[in-house]
Order: sequence, then structure tokens, then C-alpha cells
Amino acid sequence: MTKFFRSLFGQVVIALVLGVVAGAVYPEFAAKLKPLGDGFIKLIKMIIAPLVFCVVVHGISSTGDLKKVGRVGVKAIIYFEVVTTFALILGVILAYGFAPGVGMNIDPRSIDPTAMASYTDRVGQVKSTADFLLRIIPGTFVDAFAKGDILQVLLVAILFGAALTLMGERGRPVVHLIDELMQVFFRVIGFIVKLAPLGVLGAIAFTVGKYGIGSLKQLGMLVAIFYVTCVVFVVAILGLIMRLAGFNIFKFLNYLREELMVVLGTASSDSVLPQVMRKLEKLSIKDSTVGLVIPTGYSFNLDGFSIYLTLAAVFIAQATNTPLSLTDLLTILGISLLTSKGAHGVPGSAIVILAATLAAIPAIPAIGLVLVLAVDWFMGIARALTNLIGNCVATVVIGVWEKDIDKALARRVLDGEIDLVEVTTGGPVVQPVSAK
Repeated sequence: MTKFFRSLFGQVVIALVLGVVAGAVYPEFAAKLKPLGDGFIKLIKMIIAPLVFCVVVHGISSTGDLKKVGRVGVKAIIYFEVVTTFALILGVILAYGFAPGVGMNIDPRSIDPTAMASYTDRVGQVKSTADFLLRIIPGTFVDAFAKGDILQVLLVAILFGAALTLMGERGRPVVHLIDELMQVFFRVIGFIVKLAPLGVLGAIAFTVGKYGIGSLKQLGMLVAIFYVTCVVFVVAILGLIMRLAGFNIFKFLNYLREELMVVLGTASSDSVLPQVMRKLEKLSIKDSTVGLVIPTGYSFNLDGFSIYLTLAAVFIAQATNTPLSLTDLLTILGISLLTSKGAHGVPGSAIVILAATLAAIPAIPAIGLVLVLAVDWFMGIARALTNLIGNCVATVVIGVWEKDIDKALARRVLDGEIDLVEVTTGGPVVQPVSAK
């Protein structure tokens, strides 16, 4: 029991419980704890850009094979598109199977449009595929880090790493410097992660205090179906993919339990990005693969977000008695494949991207987005969890494809035969559970 209380996982669980209790008993006080959650996420985001840069540059320059880097990138994109398509289709299937919006009989003209004003104003940020691709290019080298845009930092890092590789021995001192900087950033992350329980406490207390425990009642059916859909996707689809790769999805989730608990409390996968990258490396996946797949996946492999897009679109159509033809459904799937790619980093991304998606489908009244605003935060928890799990699974799969993972060692870690030492302590990577 002492080990549980001393572990990050145990402390986060306790923080979750205390947050719920504080929000239910002292709602006004709990609502004032929001800065704890916001501050924790800001601290993590502060370090993400330079850390991703160092990990990717070091990974590419250490590999010394630009063809391999390109091959990993192409395989990752293909994998992302295939799995994202399955997520989109699953959202449509369960939306029709459970029909959460049927019977609401809402007249779109009766909905107050002012609630959507701040979101529809931002829809213009996601105009087309060409616009999205141009946004990947930063205005200046420094601009990418100033904005903290992961894809922009990734582009700069790939170019920088490729240049160092081509320089050969002349570039080795820079590679060594970047490696040392990367270790410093991981140490900083170690300091920040210790504050995770406070961040989770603040985020959960604020949510329960402001919205109340019964805040899911209004659109409870939609929220429940979304969570069920995400569980089905993780267990069935990602579980099958992991089995084909030679691993067990449940053991993998247990391995990531601390990071998943932090995401559960903060509703943000950004809050654990550095820790997840480090932990996947400790699973024996090469840093070059982790450094390319994880940051890219945060923008191109949003499985939970994809499920949300199609499920919410069909829900709005059902709630407003809007019939959808097969062409409308195919349009939703096609547009969602594109719009979901620009979701990460956009303020209020879920509603903004959903608005951009519906803008291309006149049959569905976009004003119906107001219906999901009240429960968007709660759905955001499942979105973030599913996105994170999907990207971690993708990294394992690409690692297996590229033979960049020691499967025997990875299985021993997942089976509990080897204990993972806290990745931020700077100590040894693994140690046996007991001498055999």
C-alpha cells in the first residue's frame, strides 16, 4: 500500500478522488482550482517544442540513414490513414446503431447562435488541404518554437537532422550537444511530472465544481455511446493490431497507466507527450522511430477525434431530423479525413474542426453544434485517451515493421518480468523483479 501512495499512479488516483469530492462538496472553491490544471499543462507545453526537436534530430543523425527515415515516415502516414478511416467508419456505425439523437426533435431555428460565435470565427483557420500544408512551414526558424506548433517543429527538426547526417564527422559535435540538451530537457520534465497530481486535482475539481456531477444528464446518451465507441475501438481494432504485432493491448495499457491517468484528469494528451516518448524508448523502440511517429501522430493520427467527428455529425443530423443520404455519409467520411489532420493545436479544436467539417455538408445545420457544447469537455477526456493510445500503438507497430524494437525485451517489460525504473530519474533503464 505504501508503494501505491508513493507512486505517481497512486498519487494521481488520489488526486482524482479528491478533485471529485471537492467539486461536489465545495463547488465554488473547487472552481477556483482551475489554475492548477492550466499551469501544469502550460509547464509541459513549455518544454515540448525543444524536446521534440532534440529527440527527432538525435534520432535521425544517430540512424545515419536518410532512406530509413523516409521509409518510416511513409509507413507511418499510410498506417495513420488506414486506422483513422476505421475510426471514422466505427463512429458512423455506432451512431446509427444506437441513434442517440433520434427523438430529440430540435428545430434548428430555435437554437441560440451566439454560443457558436467564438467557434465559427475560427473555422477559417482550416480552409483546405493546401492551406493546412502551408501552415506546416513556419515563418522563421524561431517562429516554430515560439508558437509551439509540433508539426512545424517536426519539419525543422527533420531538415536539421538530415543536414547533420550529411555533414558526417563534422556534425558529430553538434549531435553530441543536442544529445546532452535532450537529457537536460528530460530532467526538467522529471521536475514537472512530479506536479501531475496537483494538475489533475485542479482540472477535475474545476470541472465537477462548475458543471456538477450530473452535468452529463443533458446529453448523457451521446457521451455514453462515445465512450463505448472509444473502448470498442481500443479493445477490438487496436487490440487486434497489437496482437498481429505480437503484443497484448491490456498489458500495454497497464504499462502506460500513469500517463493515461494524467490524461484522464487533464483531458489533454499534450500533458504526457514527453513522458510517453521516453517510456516507449524504454520499451526498446529506437529513438529515431519514436521521435518521428509520436509527434507526427499528434496531428495525423487522431483516432478519438475521428470517432468524435462522425458520431457528432450523425447525432446532430438525428437531433434536428435531418435525413442523410449515402452521399452525405461518404462526404462526411471524406471531409473528416482531411479536417481531422489540422485539429491539434487549434483552440477549441473539437468544435472548430467539426464546424469546418459540417460547413462542407449543407444538409446538416451547423448551428446544431451548440447541442454538443455542454458536454464537449467530457467527450474530450475520451478523445485525448484514445488519441494517445492510438499513437502509442502506432509507434509499436512501426517499430515492429522496421525491426526497431527488441520484441523479447519488450514482452518481458510488459509481462512485469522487468521493472521499469522511473524514466525521469536518470538512473538505470530496467532492473529485474527478482533474481532467477
